[in-house]
Amino acid sequence: MAVNVKPHPHFPAIYWATLEGGSRKLATKNLAPEKTVYGERLIRYRQAEYRIWDPFRSKLAAAVLKGLETIPIQPDHKVLYLGAASGTTASHISDIIGERGYVYCIEFAARTIRELVNNVCEFRFNMSPLLMDARFPERYSMLVEEVDDIYCDIAQPEQAKVLADNADLFLKTDGWIMLAVKARSIDVTKEPSEVYQQEIGILKARGFQVREVIHLEPYDKAHVMIVAER
Repeated sequence: MAVNVKPHPHFPAIYWATLEGGSRKLATKNLAPEKTVYGERLIRYRQAEYRIWDPFRSKLAAAVLKGLETIPIQPDHKVLYLGAASGTTASHISDIIGERGYVYCIEFAARTIRELVNNVCEFRFNMSPLLMDARFPERYSMLVEEVDDIYCDIAQPEQAKVLADNADLFLKTDGWIMLAVKARSIDVTKEPSEVYQQEIGILKARGFQVREVIHLEPYDKAHVMIVAER
């Protein structure tokens, strides 16, 4: 069976790739041809190159496979990514937003951001790596412009608050946010469901309308993806 790639029916710039054995995988069109980020498979189809998107390495891919109905991140969008780490998901967002989009990558670990720079941003002109702490958005307010979306994946106790503080400075009026809640990073003494409700409550108190809450098991334990708009 030959490899086949088709656009996802609901999400622009995301694809379904059918591989030789008949299995279907998520994929994005590679903005940096011949370059991989985390060892993902590259496939060619009709003069284009695609990167297989691993849901065990990317919470956004996991959320899509778990039935997410809304991905606010679109081609040409500007995105603020809090907790970009070494760039696995950020690189797929770079693929999605394309040549006319831009993603600002906030990461506070020096070693990790070196990987982000050397393995990802060096080959992608629509990404800026910023060695900053997402808890203090005013410190990079001169480096980030207004954005359409904020994607937050940080291992810190006040995840919703950090996101909302950044939204106050950078998110456009009708913008959207995606928050990957890591329950164990917030409070190991509480049930994950309690933590999720706590973070949802904070978002609502800060003016967000929560549209979806997707549990990410089996790809990530004690995680949900929250999609909300302001």
